[in-house]
Amino acid sequence: MASCSRKIKRPFVVSVEGNIGSGKSSFLTHFQSYPGVKIYSEPVEDWCDVGGHNLLALLYSNPEKWSFAFQSTVQLSRLNIILQPTNANIKMIERSLQNNRFCFLEIGKQMGALSPPEYAVLTKWYEWLEKKADIGLDLIVYLRTSPEVAHQRMKNRKRPEENEVPLSYITLVHDCYESWLVGDGQTTPNCPAPVLILDANRSLEEVFQVYEENRDKILGRHKP
Repeated sequence: MASCSRKIKRPFVVSVEGNIGSGKSSFLTHFQSYPGVKIYSEPVEDWCDVGGHNLLALLYSNPEKWSFAFQSTVQLSRLNIILQPTNANIKMIERSLQNNRFCFLEIGKQMGALSPPEYAVLTKWYEWLEKKADIGLDLIVYLRTSPEVAHQRMKNRKRPEENEVPLSYITLVHDCYESWLVGDGQTTPNCPAPVLILDANRSLEEVFQVYEENRDKILGRHKP
């Protein structure tokens, strides 16, 4: 049986994390021209056409019914990305399997969108992948925004599937990210890699300057 492990030298893996509208796509675009860097955006278009079904739209319209199908699809697509071979020295991915497990599955559980059996199945799958496949990260870049800024940016980009997403959901995602990567004073961060926290509330020009100031850390040239 073929191994799940990659056969070539492992690149430095950077996961770009942040709320909806935090600027993850702009971050990847900024670094895609650097030599030795290969970027992988979230395959949103694939999630919007799974055998002709728009799972992203279905999720937002009825999370209790569609969260399990959507999260199963997302987990599969993230696995495909992290195991995809590359000759690049640096692999930058938009969100990670770890994000799915420790952020969005927890949100689904908290909202009641994932039933206890569904949550158990998805976490068991993650535990198996963690043991059997090379899904490790070397750095997490957390683009930290306030829920209000993230929500306004989401509204401004006018993606049809996101039209009805309320600020309360964006706040829930923010709180989960804070608990996962920063800690909220009551819980300890469950970080699978070093975390570089960048203030992404700023203007695009200011944020690009922050990226450049932290370029060596982001490209793995020295530890954050």
